Amino acid sequence: MEQLRDRVAVVTGGASGIGLALARTLAAQGMRLVLADIEEAALARAVDELCAAGAEASGVPTDVSSGASVESLAEAVYARHGAVHLLCNNAGVFAGGLCWEASEADYRWVLGVNLWGVIHGIRTFVPRMIAGGQEGHVLNVASMAGLTATPFAGVYHASKHSVVGLSECLYHDLALNAPQIGVSLVCPEMIRTGIGESARNRPAELSGDGDVPDTAARRFVDDTIRQAAEGGLDPSVIAARSLAAIRERRFYVLGEGGWMDAARSRMADIAAGRNPVLVAPGN
Repeated sequence: MEQLRDRVAVVTGGASGIGLALARTLAAQGMRLVLADIEEAALARAVDELCAAGAEASGVPTDVSSGASVESLAEAVYARHGAVHLLCNNAGVFAGGLCWEASEADYRWVLGVNLWGVIHGIRTFVPRMIAGGQEGHVLNVASMAGLTATPFAGVYHASKHSVVGLSECLYHDLALNAPQIGVSLVCPEMIRTGIGESARNRPAELSGDGDVPDTAARRFVDDTIRQAAEGGLDPSVIAARSLAAIRERRFYVLGEGGWMDAARSRMADIAAGRNPVLVAPGN
């Protein structure tokens, strides 16, 4: 997709963080934007900002963990624009703690947004994109957590490893059946976003008594992730990497530094058939 001007992009989680940075970057390329986010006030502010800068942008409040909500998003986008050329499955949340201490609600929430959000995006938009017969691209935002394994974050790692595998399969499926649509998998390192505060959007039905365990491990990793995010890269860096990958039809968009060292160590463990060695990725 070298030609982006006047083409239509959908960005989930588009009201903040990497999603908003992607929207700004794509707007600078002349794309018409539809942002989706569960935070309606933040979504309205993001759309106002983009429009004030001269972009054509609109927002659709969306819960990506709900197939019906994503279907409503698609119907709104196609009613307004008649096509989608770039789908950015970006929305994500975090819950930490030991694997056995995490509640069922933790797993349902994180997998619902991080994995099912991507699944719903693929199932809802890709058939329409194929039927449109035009060149297109799917950008799935995972994490370097999808290529590594660390303690105290098993729920999050499980969701991101799943997105990695799903995206690789999507790449092969489209290459064989609809090669006009490319795929990129974005695995950022620590980014300056509100990921450490994502519980602000946790639904009430998954936030009852016992749903959010108060454990030492959870408190430790929650503090750690917030501090790491504060010192992370600006989201615009990931947006720039993503834009380059879209133009080049490049699949892997990977983090750098210690995160790649940790990923290489894990791959070496697999190749050698040895037990996992813990390598602290750092920022």
